[in-house]
Amino acid sequence: MSIFLDHPRTRWALPVAAVGVIGAVALTVNQTANADSGLPSRTAAQLLADVRTANVSSLSGTVVQSSDLGLPEIPGLAGSGRPGSASSSMTSLVSGTHTWRIWLDGPTRQRLALIGGNGESDVIHNGADVWLWSSADKSAVHHTLDADQARAGATGKHPENAPSAGVPGPLPSGVPRTPDEAAAAALAVMGKDTAVTTSGTASVAGRSAYELVLTPKDRTTLVGSVRIAIDSQEHVPLRVQVYSTKRTNPAFEVGFTAVDFAKPDARQFAFTPPAGTTVTQSDAATPRREGAGTKPTAPSSGAVPKASGSPRIVGSGWSTVVVAPFALPTSTSSSPSTSQKGAGGSAADSAAQLNGILKALPTTSGTWGRGHVLEGTLFTLVLTDDGRVAVGAVAPDQLYRALAAK
Repeated sequence: MSIFLDHPRTRWALPVAAVGVIGAVALTVNQTANADSGLPSRTAAQLLADVRTANVSSLSGTVVQSSDLGLPEIPGLAGSGRPGSASSSMTSLVSGTHTWRIWLDGPTRQRLALIGGNGESDVIHNGADVWLWSSADKSAVHHTLDADQARAGATGKHPENAPSAGVPGPLPSGVPRTPDEAAAAALAVMGKDTAVTTSGTASVAGRSAYELVLTPKDRTTLVGSVRIAIDSQEHVPLRVQVYSTKRTNPAFEVGFTAVDFAKPDARQFAFTPPAGTTVTQSDAATPRREGAGTKPTAPSSGAVPKASGSPRIVGSGWSTVVVAPFALPTSTSSSPSTSQKGAGGSAADSAAQLNGILKALPTTSGTWGRGHVLEGTLFTLVLTDDGRVAVGAVAPDQLYRALAAK
């Protein structure tokens, strides 16, 4: 199992946590999108209202996400930030270029498919059934939603591990998978430290769009600006580009290359595991070969310890730093159980993966202690030897100050 799936705190502390920090922005509306493309003029305030009141219940399309996060070559980070690298693993989304297919039909039917050179990974929600499927390792996990989870999906109150539209599943929750998710992060909170302006119009996936530009007034953040292209008719984000103060081109971009707002065919949400697939029921961790039953296998003794305590927020706005406890994975089992393998890995795999990452990162120290630092184009992350993680869209010295603060 990937370290980013086994440890939720690591997952939300990933590089694109910088995009989450974007939520603490402010509003200064002072421009109007001109009508040079024949579209009616819209102010920034009107465009923000359009996004918040958009009501699209169905669509299908192709989304391309690309990241140039400036990550070093690190074992366990697929692609390590290299533009052009691609994978079908759900845990590889922090780097490279990735292509999604997306289908949406109301609150009870959604499908996301990550397409890569080595196969395809899908999250399929159809009523009470949720499937996580990987063609590369021929594995599938089946969740059955209870009444409370179904209601959460319908109301948009997702569990921590859920992607948009109420689909539960162990995905990297810090990484926006669609323009809508990225824009929601950027527009979540309005304050006083961001200028929100317009930049005329654009064409995205063959559709006319207005562009909003969010520019931080905070000069300590690594985020230079965020550009959001908004569909002129449906008012949903078609593309989001996040620029770093260290790069001329977008450090993170997610946008439609094709989109259709018609209702998708019902067959897109029907899933039957292909022959030879290892299927795990989420409530029993009991894998079985499709068509053959096996007895439940007890979990390995090599469990991953859970860190206790709550995250601490230091600062505000674009320079917010999150400090949280982090438990290093340990394992006493050199032979992971079959059930763990069926779920996608083991505690031993996680420990080895994290150790490989730590060995690749520079060491650092200060009055706050010792640890390892990871610097990217949009974020900095510090893992301390005493079991803490600090992350923010800022330079390392601000993380050190946050770690030293009581």
